[in-house]
Amino acid sequence: MAVLVTRPGEQGRALCTELKEAGFDALHHPLIAIQAGESLSSLSHDLNHFDIVIAVSQHAVTFSHQALLHQGQEWPNHLTYLAVGQKTAHVLSKHCQQKVHYPAVGDSEHLLRLDALANVTNKKIIILRGNGGRELIFDTLKDRGATVEYREAYKRENIAFRSEMLVPIWQDKNIQQLVITSSGQLEYFISQLSSTELDWLFALQLYVPSERIVQEALKLGFKEVIDTYSASNQDLLATLQSTVTGQ
Repeated sequence: MAVLVTRPGEQGRALCTELKEAGFDALHHPLIAIQAGESLSSLSHDLNHFDIVIAVSQHAVTFSHQALLHQGQEWPNHLTYLAVGQKTAHVLSKHCQQKVHYPAVGDSEHLLRLDALANVTNKKIIILRGNGGRELIFDTLKDRGATVEYREAYKRENIAFRSEMLVPIWQDKNIQQLVITSSGQLEYFISQLSSTELDWLFALQLYVPSERIVQEALKLGFKEVIDTYSASNQDLLATLQSTVTGQ
């Protein structure tokens, strides 16, 4: 029995290491590559004209921070800082040296319930994200009377792969659990598989970080989808351990 981890980059590699240390067999197959976004050249200037900044992921924080360093600037003190997840909040707080608000459950729905976003009429809010996603945050805050803008802090590029070669290998490795951390990765993965390969895929135990993705996965055809309530490696590992081993 083994776990297929699709989360990209160092986070994916680290999760595989942690899984192996916990006694799991784990394979890393990233579905996307992460690169710096194309709208950070004026970030230091832009931030001074907003009241609230929302970081949707660690990638958004890391690339934004690198851009500010390159521009010889620091994170402004006047902003209210928010992050979708705890780990993202910790990384952002380390860089900006400010308190960062975050929800107990790391998703858009719970972020929008925070007191810091309860009364945002006439507030100017900037969302640091990748190339797409988090439309619920944008639309809801606009409905609440805020002026909201995106900045593409990073971009995701799908990594091509040949399913006819890889699926037999995964089957031979006895993959039974699958970790996918975003809707975009889930949709891309499914689009690359044949109908026969999808029959195998949908029978896997799928782990995703939010109830929204749970519902999307069930509609797509997965039989068993487990909500980890967070995209942090710590929570992904803990949920796998409790579900698979009962620990």
